[in-house]
Parts: sequence; C-alpha cells; structure tokens
Amino acid sequence: MPNIKSAKKRVLIIEKKTAENKAIKSRISTYAKKFKAAVANKDVAQGEELYKKVVSLMDSAAKSNVIHINSANRKKARYAKMLESIKEAK
Repeated sequence: MPNIKSAKKRVLIIEKKTAENKAIKSRISTYAKKFKAAVANKDVAQGEELYKKVVSLMDSAAKSNVIHINSANRKKARYAKMLESIKEAK
C-alpha cells in the first residue's frame, strides 16, 4: 500500500480508469459478437448496421488509447472483409 498522499490518489485514479477502459472494451466485444452472429446468419442489413457501430466504438477507443490504433485498424479490416463476403454471396 502506498504511504504518500499523491501515490494513494494515483491508486484511486488508476482503479477508476481501469473500470472505464474495461467497460469500453466490453462494449466493443459485445457489438463484435453481435456483428459476427449477423454475418454467420448472412443478414446483410443487420451486419452493415452493427459494422458501423463496432467501427465507431473502436475508433473512439483507439483515439483515447484504450486499444492500440493498429489493433483497431486490423479488426476493422477483418470485419469489413467478413461483411463483403456475405454481400457477394447474395
């Protein structure tokens, strides 16, 4: 445990930020799962809607350094490829 006042404050701030980051990551993974389910069901309309939401969440998370920008870009590219594959099948 920290003894210095500023160190105690940093512990509290880190706990708060960790909870915020965890919530953001959880929201991204929830929408990613919904998107993947829509792709598996070959639902183009729902897939496009969820793709926009996932991309938006990932961009905002990458902007605030919750996830790395390259990781967000890689996942966005993969999801775009998945979406295009079901569009071409129809």
